[in-house]
Amino acid sequence: MVFRSRGILKANALWVLQNGIFWLTILVALTLIYGVDLPGYGLAFGIILMFLPIHMLFYYTTAYLIIPRYLYTRRYFKFFILLILCGLSATLAFRLLEITIADPIIFKAAKKEDPGFVWHKLDGSFEEQLRDIGNLINAFEQTNFVVWIALAVKFFKMWYDKQQAALEAELALLKGQLHPHFLFNTLNNLYALTLNQSPRSPAVVIGLSEILRYMLYEVNAETVLLNRDVDILESYISLEKIRYEERLDLHFSINGIKAEQRIVPLLILPLVENAFKHGTSEKIGQAWINMDLNVKNDLLKFKISNSKAEQIPGIEKRADESSIGLANVRKRLKILYPDAHQLRILEEEDVFAVILEINLDKRLKIGPL
Repeated sequence: MVFRSRGILKANALWVLQNGIFWLTILVALTLIYGVDLPGYGLAFGIILMFLPIHMLFYYTTAYLIIPRYLYTRRYFKFFILLILCGLSATLAFRLLEITIADPIIFKAAKKEDPGFVWHKLDGSFEEQLRDIGNLINAFEQTNFVVWIALAVKFFKMWYDKQQAALEAELALLKGQLHPHFLFNTLNNLYALTLNQSPRSPAVVIGLSEILRYMLYEVNAETVLLNRDVDILESYISLEKIRYEERLDLHFSINGIKAEQRIVPLLILPLVENAFKHGTSEKIGQAWINMDLNVKNDLLKFKISNSKAEQIPGIEKRADESSIGLANVRKRLKILYPDAHQLRILEEEDVFAVILEINLDKRLKIGPL
């Protein structure tokens, strides 16, 4: 309950800060715009500050009362009526403030600088000034101009937050697919060893425990150290080597990794899983896998190639992007490294290869999952 209250307070403080920055920006911008025609920017600042509560009341009434209650609930007629009434009320308040306070202050300051100054906007009685159509239209434009800028910013933020939420949901779904897929494959490996009563079974259990601890508790971060991700990759390879023993010829070279380099977790592991699944477990006799991971100037390049299982007559089998692991990696790369990656899949009669390139410093930041 305490953590929830802190979260609410933090969100409210952020909301206040963002709104404060926006209105301060509006205040400064309008001061610079209207200060050119007024007797000094100090006077312009004071006049704009005087009208700011009208803009704010118009905006917050529209954004947090009229739109949620009527636009979002598709009560369009009431929405448009209330929006018009709110706009007209703000215009009337703006015009009343002009006639009674703002315009006399401006006229007095201008008269002080130029004794011969004449301002026909002040001609006529209070009622005549209030009924002046030209000045009413001008007041309507000024009140709506500010408010609709604010609403445009709000709608853009809502759209952006919705896009971010959709990306986070899709990534969470992809991670949810990846964990069971990995666990299913590794448990199958363990099952094969226990059937043969292999003394290596305890080592598999320990290795699996380490990998699952990483996947359950560490990969929820936005990024992980590349060294750590590669360590888990090597642990997985060790588990597979225990299973296949001498039947597998495996080479893995690593070059150029620096201690501070980071990567989105679990992008390389599915590629290795795929190589073992389609290049080793499905192949009768000697199998091979070659892997090369090289990092240079934050450009990671991972190449993996493996022998292919013989084609069984009458059965169509493809070890390509239709597999769960490769499809998962492809989708995550498109989301997290949209313009900073290249994934190539090469397939020949007896060889399957994947080449992955990632620019590590050009990740799309969408927040931890």
